[in-house]
Amino acid sequence: MGEVVGDFEGDLKELRDTFNSGKTREASWRRSQLHGIISLLKERESDIFKALKQDLGKHHVEAYRDEIGTVAKSANYALGNLNKWMGSKRVKVPLAAFPSRGKLVPEPLGVVLIISSWNFPFGLSLEPIIGAIAAGNAVLLKPSEIAPTCSSVLAETIYYYLDNSAIKVVEGGSSVGEKLLRLKFDKILYTGGPRVGQIVMAAAAKNLTPVTLELGGKCPAVVDCMSSSWDQKIAIKRIIWGKFGACAGQVCIGIDYILTQKKFAPTLVEFLKKHIKKSFGDNPMGSNNIAKIVNKKHFSRLKDLLNEPNVKNSIVYGGSLNEENLFIEPTILLDPPLDATIMTEEIFGPLLPIITLEAIEDSIQFIRSRPKPLAIYGFTNNEKLQKRMMCETSSGSITFNDAIIQYAIDTMPFGGVGGSGFGRYHGKYSFEDFSHQKAVLVRGYLIDFGFRYPPWNDKKLQLLKSGLRYNYLTLVLIKLGLKSKA
Repeated sequence: MGEVVGDFEGDLKELRDTFNSGKTREASWRRSQLHGIISLLKERESDIFKALKQDLGKHHVEAYRDEIGTVAKSANYALGNLNKWMGSKRVKVPLAAFPSRGKLVPEPLGVVLIISSWNFPFGLSLEPIIGAIAAGNAVLLKPSEIAPTCSSVLAETIYYYLDNSAIKVVEGGSSVGEKLLRLKFDKILYTGGPRVGQIVMAAAAKNLTPVTLELGGKCPAVVDCMSSSWDQKIAIKRIIWGKFGACAGQVCIGIDYILTQKKFAPTLVEFLKKHIKKSFGDNPMGSNNIAKIVNKKHFSRLKDLLNEPNVKNSIVYGGSLNEENLFIEPTILLDPPLDATIMTEEIFGPLLPIITLEAIEDSIQFIRSRPKPLAIYGFTNNEKLQKRMMCETSSGSITFNDAIIQYAIDTMPFGGVGGSGFGRYHGKYSFEDFSHQKAVLVRGYLIDFGFRYPPWNDKKLQLLKSGLRYNYLTLVLIKLGLKSKA
């Protein structure tokens, strides 16, 4: 089972001994663990549903969509591609190295530490584990203590469904995390906020441990004025889902705020109001279709965002708060102060500011003037604007005419840039993130050139200069007198 306190050196030693035994490198072991994850998700589905309802208030359909279904898909994708990923890859070798052949051989890094987040406690734990075990590593997982029921279920189910000598779970709060970070791992993947990300990176630096950080940020949605009523309707539905429909906006790649033209803002607000009511009803808290805020600390943080000077006056829809049930109504704000906290820090909740601009093209400079986000969303059919957004902004990803869905695509990497994190995973990219691509070169003894070796003289210098001009095959012909230097 998961451990709450204690010295984890014994656990780390067992994981390292298992890795050093070579067991985790075997394709059969990797496949058995991937099948174990699939069985876990299928057989313990009801336990996962209950845990997500207890900790986050997630409806079981939302829970399956965002955590069980996507993880099962990823595990099956890894199973279907494992042989290809594990295989070596031939690389071209220049004739200057003739006769030789080269290849890249993926090898596991060793024992990896995964520190996951609370907003998708199963998805953000099991998704990187899939990549780590597919690559042949041993794994130590620390789930977030902020979702305690989910953490407990993860510890129990991983113990029973996966190889406990190679995959372990430790539970606990920040003190446990601090103890783990004092130990030497071969890779650390952390999902969470930038403050803790800095702590993780500083600890990893002491052991020169490579790190993947998924930190989020303020992800903007640029909403253009679309001519087609059908396009407008679909866009609004996707915007609402991208903000409120996944964990009540407590999502690192969720829409943080909207940028739109001033002339289109009144229409946009009315569209949003209409479809929020359609999705969540007149009583969103009683609809059971939107998650709760994870705890009182985060509830108070969101409440403080709304209570800042001149922010409350910008509310044009919603704004109701129920502290007893940790529920905040989907809320729209129009042009809150740009220096308010709601516009300078990641919101991570069901509050949606709309910032108006004279021209939609001004959104590019607005985005560029702020830290690089994990994702940018553009709701527009204007190909020129799409191209400018791609070329003139920087983000972990950019998606046009939808939101969040890029996370579920196994053939595309997921990761940030700059302050939103670095490193990438999902699908093959997860395998690569937890692997080292070892360069292997094999040379023959058929040909050798003495000018490589001392003692040095001017003739060897001329031959070395010629070697930079010609490939080795040409030099052989020159040496044999079959080709002129001219």
